[in-house]
Amino acid sequence: MRDTTNLSPRQREMLKMIRSFALEYGYPPTVRQIGRAVGISSTSVVSYNLGVLQRKGYLTRDREISRGLRLVEEEMPLDSGLMEPAPRLAPAAGIPLLGFIAAGEPIPIPDSDFWQSAFERIAVSADIVKDPEEVYALQVRGTSMIDALIGDGDIVIMRHQGDAENGEMVAAWLKDEKATTLKRIYWEKEGALIRLQPANPTMKPIYVHPSNLEIQGKVIAVIRRLS
Repeated sequence: MRDTTNLSPRQREMLKMIRSFALEYGYPPTVRQIGRAVGISSTSVVSYNLGVLQRKGYLTRDREISRGLRLVEEEMPLDSGLMEPAPRLAPAAGIPLLGFIAAGEPIPIPDSDFWQSAFERIAVSADIVKDPEEVYALQVRGTSMIDALIGDGDIVIMRHQGDAENGEMVAAWLKDEKATTLKRIYWEKEGALIRLQPANPTMKPIYVHPSNLEIQGKVIAVIRRLS
């Protein structure tokens, strides 16, 4: 049984938040999410306390990966407020977070190549990501996919592929506009026209010729932003 009397009330609260979040979502929270939950505005203060918890053996932490926290899997005393046992999370895979994608009007970007040399990595469940080399993540800007439960600030996990079936959500690169957008794709007029359909009744679809569009990935999972 773990003794938590050597922890401050703030550190005990942080452990409880990490455990509760992991049990609900299947992956750990970010430093900012922990700070908001326990009332700490400074990410450096959160990081300091996470470092204390790591040194004392309550969790492990990979600083190179966002959400790279893991609770040590052993029983906690009932009076610690943490319940027991600690959650057993699925193994995590680190995948690149390559920037933003528009869920609204397309966002112009310098070129069509998402793969850049410097990017943050995030940890996602290995149950979702079978091969980390085939996937990447993008943060959503806009609300055009809100009825598909994808909101502004959410993170979409994409499988890198160049084709898709009708109704699938894709990262669509518009060549002439040099812009990218997140929409459901539909092939119309026997493939002579492509409709990029928002999931928001207040927004209109985008129609493009197939020669002006490149599919750069399909949505396979969503990480919701907690307000």
